[in-house]
Amino acid sequence: MTAAQALLVLAWVGITMYALLGGADFGGGFWDALAGGARRGFAQRRLIEHAIGPVWEANHVWLIFVIVMFWTCFPTVFASVASTLYIPLTLIAFGIIARGSAFAFRKASTELWQLRLFGGAFALSSVLTPFFLGTVAGAVASGRVPVGLARGDLIGSWWNPTSILAGVLAVGATAYLAAVYLTGDARRHGEGELADAFRRRGIVTAVVTGGVAIGGIFVLRHDAPRLYDGLIGRALPVVILSAVAGVASLALLVARRFAIARITAATAVAAVIWGWPVAQYPVLLPPRVTVAGAAAQPTVLHATLATVLVGLVLLVPSLAWLFAIFQRGRDSEPG
Repeated sequence: MTAAQALLVLAWVGITMYALLGGADFGGGFWDALAGGARRGFAQRRLIEHAIGPVWEANHVWLIFVIVMFWTCFPTVFASVASTLYIPLTLIAFGIIARGSAFAFRKASTELWQLRLFGGAFALSSVLTPFFLGTVAGAVASGRVPVGLARGDLIGSWWNPTSILAGVLAVGATAYLAAVYLTGDARRHGEGELADAFRRRGIVTAVVTGGVAIGGIFVLRHDAPRLYDGLIGRALPVVILSAVAGVASLALLVARRFAIARITAATAVAAVIWGWPVAQYPVLLPPRVTVAGAAAQPTVLHATLATVLVGLVLLVPSLAWLFAIFQRGRDSEPG
């Protein structure tokens, strides 16, 4: 494996981690929006805040990591994507900023109108941000980002059937992950009624998102034939893994096996994310820009790879310890 290939794999691991962890945070905002009025939705919003409050900033480390990796290691691809897709990327940045600010301000607010204002901003940005992230992925995967500065259609590159499909799937996947994760959190804290509520939401979301994914096959066949051919060809085992894991997680939710359902749900979403690069490898920016052709100078790649490996040794244990601390139940909390 070359240095460029190794760095691409590490970058895609970062994308996967951001989807599974940061994505679940966005999904928590989705369910926050549907929790109901102040009185009826209080318990649900309290659980969501407790689940994401300590880690939502840490989860954005993965996004920063991915951006720096592509900026440094594949500058041509980064410049092409950033210049052609600057509209959805700007909306994503505003969404992340608005979401974090609203989340913090709502916790410090005491007036009802303030709670509603910041709660609405938190919920709306939690839905729009993953949607626009999905549109960016759809634009790249469908080959609508040509090489060069702003050479693609500034609107049509990200507002097309494949991008809209990817955006809807991103919202559905984040909502699904959040529902599955929150069932376990609710049970661990002795909130059986909340666990059942999120269990039902997880089941419904799994069915709806699965239906969208099946319908999306026909969208890709007509709108992104290269991606479609790769998914039913080289990446077919990954697609099958995603489907099997999704069905398994649905069955586990029905059986109230919440701990194992977390693993299968994460596997289903991760398989979808990895199906894309497997389907189009070695092309990095369709239709012709390959990994080797887009990579930076070898000295840059080697230095970056060494730095990343050292950084992961320091970062991963810290993040694991952070999540372990806040996965404890009430019986292990002081006081």
